[in-house]
Amino acid sequence: MFSDDVPIYRQIGDRIRADIVTGTLGADQQVMSTNQYASFYGINPATAAKAFQELIDEGLLYKRRGVGMFVSPDAHDKLVAQRRAQFVAEHVAPMMAEACALGISLDQVLD
Repeated sequence: MFSDDVPIYRQIGDRIRADIVTGTLGADQQVMSTNQYASFYGINPATAAKAFQELIDEGLLYKRRGVGMFVSPDAHDKLVAQRRAQFVAEHVAPMMAEACALGISLDQVLD
């Protein structure tokens, strides 16, 4: 289930982020509690709590006292904007720089 090369709390956060981006988790939808998550995946509750706290700090989840944690209304838009910027920085910008160096026009790249 979890890989050894990335901390488990990071993998949990990434999975929840992916669920928000794909729409599996929608705005104001309740997510499992840290204890439910820990029990379901057989991990330490502190590990799950660390993942959830990171998501809260990023503004992707919010707590309702006595009720649980929910997806922030703007979480999807935040994540899509972040991923678009990351995609451009990691893929498009280097590709365009290489195309420029090789004398390939934008029209040729688009073709």
